[in-house]
Amino acid sequence: MEYKKLAEMLFPDIKETVTYYENDVFPERNLPEGAKVTRLAPSPTGFIHLGNLYGAFVDERLAHQSDGVFMLRIEDTDEKRKVEGAVETIISSLKYFGLNFDEGALLDGEKGIYGPYYQSNRGPIYQCVAKYLVEQGSAYPCFCTEEELEEIRKQQAEVNVNTGYYGKWAKDRSLSLEGVQKHLDNGDEFVIRFKSNGTEEGTFEIEDAIRGKLSIHENYQDVVILKTNGIPTYHFAHVVDDHFMRVTHVIRGEEWLSTLPIHYEIFKAIGWKHPVYCHTAHLMKMDNGSKRKLSKRKDPELGLGYYMDLGYHPAAVREYLLTILNSNYEEWRIENPDSPTDDFKFTLDKMSNSGALFDLDKLNNISKDVLLKIPADEIYEFLLNWAKGHKPEIAEILENNKEEVIKLLSVGRDGDKPRKDLMYCEQIFDFISYFFDEHFKIVDSYPENINDEEAKKLLKLYLQTYDHNDDQSQWFDKIRIIAAENGYAAKPKDYKKNPDMYKGHVGDVSLVIRLAIVGRSSSPDVWELQQIMGEEKVRRRIENIIK
Repeated sequence: MEYKKLAEMLFPDIKETVTYYENDVFPERNLPEGAKVTRLAPSPTGFIHLGNLYGAFVDERLAHQSDGVFMLRIEDTDEKRKVEGAVETIISSLKYFGLNFDEGALLDGEKGIYGPYYQSNRGPIYQCVAKYLVEQGSAYPCFCTEEELEEIRKQQAEVNVNTGYYGKWAKDRSLSLEGVQKHLDNGDEFVIRFKSNGTEEGTFEIEDAIRGKLSIHENYQDVVILKTNGIPTYHFAHVVDDHFMRVTHVIRGEEWLSTLPIHYEIFKAIGWKHPVYCHTAHLMKMDNGSKRKLSKRKDPELGLGYYMDLGYHPAAVREYLLTILNSNYEEWRIENPDSPTDDFKFTLDKMSNSGALFDLDKLNNISKDVLLKIPADEIYEFLLNWAKGHKPEIAEILENNKEEVIKLLSVGRDGDKPRKDLMYCEQIFDFISYFFDEHFKIVDSYPENINDEEAKKLLKLYLQTYDHNDDQSQWFDKIRIIAAENGYAAKPKDYKKNPDMYKGHVGDVSLVIRLAIVGRSSSPDVWELQQIMGEEKVRRRIENIIK
């Protein structure tokens, strides 16, 4: 067949050549040796999840620690799945977690010379490459209707063979020029299919930067590369874009491994070098003693909105993700407790290929450690900004009590064994909410050995001796005296030795006072909290309980 003539019949309006795009429009990048070019290429479907962030961190680290380029490409060729505002959500969500793109689709337009960065605007480029494949005899038009394709599938099922469009089932593979022209004259719709040279038995080897050498079955299907409307399928657009944008490393989930044979063969057919593929493991969680994939339906923590709504600090999320991205990160952190995360040398060979275990409890513990190193005034600003966007009803309270809130956030953070009370904004506000009268509530109970009347008696005695000017030692000595004069051991160890001699111990009396002032059995040092609250508020709190 005269393939060039066929290409002109199918693409009469495409005048540019692959060589033109290769040399004049998208030349090789001028980057340092070893620099990596990575891309995040989400679809604008409105849901951005932890897996996207997980992969994006890999993209960002590989690019930036090699003086390369980290870009955002929007794969928006599927009109049915587009969601209004989804691109803005993607960009702003990733920016929240400290991921900033060097190039690509940005909030204020596009940046870079390898665009357009929206696939929907790259139609002529895809059609040019498709035309080239037709000219080489590596692609052809297929005029099969849905009904005809369904009939092929039925026939394949009857003889128990793999379904698909290949081999003798690919009935338009050998259409003559006259046959093609007849269809075109009839106005019949067609797709462009890739003409595979693979076999059902064939295999090939390819190096995956995370999984090592893979032996994979060849592609033998004549997959669609251009739909009837001239829009490319993912398989084809990915190959064309990654080549012309000069992407060196493709990071994507292991669910894409099954499509790798298609991409590999298309690269090979065009004569392009394929990028380094890096297939990440699924994010897993423990559920009733066994591992399973994180699920959009079952696990709210899969969506990035979960962490933004609760107000996790981006530094904490970044720190945690690095622990599951590289197996040697935690060891490095122990040796470098105060170093910024960017000092860590991220490598692909330290990534898991069997399922990365996501643990929300571990994230919370790491978050406590990270927030302990952030100054209280910075935590206050972060908390305030979060409140303005997610809990406006508390933003004014925080603004009106800035000095006191910073002091509350600072309590217990110094010394050899600092308190680690803060995890994320919603929890932080709940933790300090006792300070604000409109949010104060008693959430815990008195010790079993103290009833309401006994508690009120102890609180009255506390008020009689309370002096806001007492230092911490003087303050606690007075509580010891109240305890001893009312049948409680002045020291817990005395009570432990002779429990029958006492009603309880000084800790029980302290707890009654703590509950009256803070409303909960666990809190930072009560004396320090009283100093922040001021005498009037302390007395009012206790008097309200007594009444």
